Amino acid sequence: MTRGIFITFEGIEGCGKTTQVELLRNYLAGLGHKVVVTREPGGCFIGEKIRDILLDPENRGMTALTELLLYEASRAQHVADVIGPALARGEIVISDRFYDASTAYQGHARGLGADKVERLNLTATGGLRPDLTIVLDLEASEGLRRLGQDLDRIESEAVDFHEKVRNGYIEIARSDPERVRVVGSAGAVEATAAEIKRIVDEFLPQ
Repeated sequence: MTRGIFITFEGIEGCGKTTQVELLRNYLAGLGHKVVVTREPGGCFIGEKIRDILLDPENRGMTALTELLLYEASRAQHVADVIGPALARGEIVISDRFYDASTAYQGHARGLGADKVERLNLTATGGLRPDLTIVLDLEASEGLRRLGQDLDRIESEAVDFHEKVRNGYIEIARSDPERVRVVGSAGAVEATAAEIKRIVDEFLPQ
């Protein structure tokens, strides 16, 4: 059986990933593809337990390294339980975040360095890489405005932290242009979705 296709969505908080993931899922399912949608952190039973720890606002004392290792632990279980099996079945997997998030958030914004994060990413994923990554680009201040109240531990970071995350994603896209495509998400949801469909249509085998 042919291996499935792995598509990931990335971007700062409030950039519209969840909405665009669902729109793409519906589009691909309408074309007859079998599609699995998942997310990070989380995506499986153990991963969701780790997600609760990572995003709990009470855990503000968490160190950057602890944060990174928890994300990688969740990711390892996620790959084993959900992503790997779905790809083995030949399905399209769409994940709301994957390892580029650790590079942007912990590597760039937390200052741990992209090289350290990359080594741990490779260990956690067993070398699995997304086939296509969509980065939704938006100014950090606008993303935070969209979030409103009741923020989790990551969302409640200062705007300069989220700008560093955004810059991290731009650097990732610059270093891997064949895999990573940047799509502006400041405009209408429909316009963003149309651009994503165009990119995916060009990418998918006919």
